[in-house]
Amino acid sequence: MAYTGSFQTRIFAEGGSQYPITMEEWERQARNVLPRRYFDYIAGGAGRELTCAANETAFTRRGLVYRVLRDAADADPSCTVLGTAMSLPVMLAPAGVAELTHADAECGAARAAAKAGVVPVLSAMTSAPLEDVAEAAPEGDQWFQFAWPDDEKLARSLVQRAETAGYRAIVVMGDCYQAGWRPRELAAGFSPFRSAQGLGNYLSDRRFQELAGIDGNPRTSDGLAPDAVANVASTWNRVFTKPTFHPDDLELLRSWTNLPLVIKGVCDPAEASWLCEAGADAIVVSNHGGRQLDNGVAALECLPAVSEAVGERIPVLFDSGVRTGTDVLIALALGASAVMIGRPWLFALAVGGQDGVEHLVECLRTEFTAALALTGHRHCSSLSPADLVASFSSDRR
Repeated sequence: MAYTGSFQTRIFAEGGSQYPITMEEWERQARNVLPRRYFDYIAGGAGRELTCAANETAFTRRGLVYRVLRDAADADPSCTVLGTAMSLPVMLAPAGVAELTHADAECGAARAAAKAGVVPVLSAMTSAPLEDVAEAAPEGDQWFQFAWPDDEKLARSLVQRAETAGYRAIVVMGDCYQAGWRPRELAAGFSPFRSAQGLGNYLSDRRFQELAGIDGNPRTSDGLAPDAVANVASTWNRVFTKPTFHPDDLELLRSWTNLPLVIKGVCDPAEASWLCEAGADAIVVSNHGGRQLDNGVAALECLPAVSEAVGERIPVLFDSGVRTGTDVLIALALGASAVMIGRPWLFALAVGGQDGVEHLVECLRTEFTAALALTGHRHCSSLSPADLVASFSSDRR
C-alpha cells in the first residue's frame, strides 16, 4: 500500500494544485469570479441562514474513531445504489441554473461526473434540456430530479422524456414546493427565472410550449421576444409545482415510469415510514441545503432517526452540508448509502469548469478513501454508528 495516493503524489510532483483543495477556498475563488448577484443566489440561504450554518456545524459534533488494527488491502470506496454503480458514494446534487456559474453548465458537470465515476442528479431547472445533458455524457449514469408540475400532461411528459433519455432514477423534489424567504436574492432583486434562465427542460417540452403559447420548438430562452420570455416565466411560476403531495401519489407516478422513485427532502421519520409503505424505492434526507426554511434542524440530526425508521427496507441517501470526505464518512456511518453535494460542485464549475468539478471529486475521493482506511474499513458497507463518538466542537476550522 502506497503511503500517499496517486492523486496526492501528482499534486506533490507538480509543486501544488492548480485548483483549490479546501471548500473554503473553492467558495472564496467562486466569489471572486462570479457577479455578486449570481454568487449570492448560489451561496445564499433562507432568512438569517441559520439552517445553512447548522447543516455544516452538525458534522463537527461527531468524532471519528481512529483504528490501528487492519489488513493491508486498499480501501474500496465504491458502492451501488438502486442498481447504479458509483466509484464513490458521492453524487452531484440537483442544483438549478448552472449557467450562472459557467457556459458549460450542467453538460460540463455531467461530463466531469462521468469521468470521475460519480452520478449527477439533474435539476428540474436546467440551462440545457435533459436530453442534451444526457447526450453530453453518454458513458455516465444520471438521475433526474422531478419537480411535480401542477399540470398532469406536463408532469407525465417530463418523466417519460427522462426515461427515454436514459436516466436511471426519478428523484421527486419534495423539499422546494414553496419559495423560501431568501434575503440575499431579495436584496439583489435577482431571480433567474424572470428571464427564463434555468428553464431548459420546460422550454423544450411541447406541453409547456402549449401552455405558454410558444411557437416553434425553442430549447433555450435565447432568441425569444421579451413578451414571450415574460409569458414563459409567468407560466412556469404558475405550474412549477402542484399544491399537494401524498404517499398515494406514488401510485400514479409509478404508472408513468418503470424507473426507481426517490423522494428528496424527508426529515421526519414518520413520513419516511409512510413513503416506504407507499412504494418509494429510496429517500433523501435533506433540507434543501438550508435554502427553504430558516432556523431548521440540521439535516444530519434527522438522519439517524430516519434511517432507523426505514431500516433495511430501502436505501437512505443524504444531502445538505457535506463539504469534506470525512463528512461523507460520518453520513454513511449514520445510515446513508450515499451523499449529495450541491454548492461545492457549482463553486468548482465556476472556478474551473469541467476540470474544476473533476478536481473537486478527486479531492473528496482521496480524503474519503483515506478516512475509510484509517477508521478500519475496506468497504463503505461496514460503516456504522460505532465509528462515531460525540464531539462538542463548533468550529470546522
